[in-house]
Amino acid sequence: MLQFARFTFTRAFLAMFTLILVSFIVFSLMELVPGDCAERYLAFKNTQGSGISLADIEAERIRLGLDQPYLTRWVAWIGNAFVGDFGNSCILRLNIADLLGEKFYISLGICLASLLLAYLIAVPAGILSVVSKSKALNNGIRFTSYLGLAMPNFLLALIIMLFSTIMFGDSLTGLFSAEFRDAPWSTERVADFLSRAWLPVFILGWSATAFALQTVRALMSDEVGKLYVTAAQARGVTGRRLLWRYPARHALGPIINSLGFDLNRIFNELPIVALILTLTDAGALLIDALARSNDQQLAGAIIFLLTASIVALNFITDIILALTDPRVRRSILG
Repeated sequence: MLQFARFTFTRAFLAMFTLILVSFIVFSLMELVPGDCAERYLAFKNTQGSGISLADIEAERIRLGLDQPYLTRWVAWIGNAFVGDFGNSCILRLNIADLLGEKFYISLGICLASLLLAYLIAVPAGILSVVSKSKALNNGIRFTSYLGLAMPNFLLALIIMLFSTIMFGDSLTGLFSAEFRDAPWSTERVADFLSRAWLPVFILGWSATAFALQTVRALMSDEVGKLYVTAAQARGVTGRRLLWRYPARHALGPIINSLGFDLNRIFNELPIVALILTLTDAGALLIDALARSNDQQLAGAIIFLLTASIVALNFITDIILALTDPRVRRSILG
């Protein structure tokens, strides 16, 4: 038990170290962008017809603390970030925590739901494709996985939008109907959200399912033919008990360990899908911050929150893997 606690502490320390390292990289990238926040904001104001002088820029730089040393500003930024305070948006001049509000949690929920959908389909389908003797079933699963890998998510989104517009007169864009967009949360707003959120979940889960399906098939095919499975059969273990107790249990270990990677890949696809489906979520804000307004403070906050989510998920999956996989458990407990 002491060794397992030591393992948990070590993983927690590595997770925190990773998050701090990524925060340093994100902050450094924010600093490398030409012009600081004061110059970008006042340049934006200048385009709106306001006369801006060099003295105004210097005063704004002092007000924002940009005259402080680099490491001092990074320590202050990461310290505030860990308590959810990311300061103000460079261009919009709004508090980033208030600006993101529920948007990041909605985006994270959509990504996690897409990940859950992908594995609910891929794990049983991948196992079935390995153990089934039906050529039609195997070919159907193989074709579906290849199609999911070949068809980009944005193309699938466009196809569904076009079909829905022609057939039902509704493009299914947005996460809320017009009447619920700015309304407070209620049972009706939740129902309206769920009636539209299934589309980005399905689209983001499309390629994730195909990728996970290929992975499960490959791992199961490798495990099924191993000697320990043959030995179990010789002892009279057959059917589902054999399948889930031996090859499936061992094959799913790497799948559990890759959840953080898959979540990152799904979130990477979210901004493009959000742009097509006109979603007002963190993915859309990230595109706007990086490609339009050059608001590095807002972009850095979103990337930091995403990294924190992935690091937390990786930590949880490490613990789950140690609890469920006897090989990992033996390596820890000795």
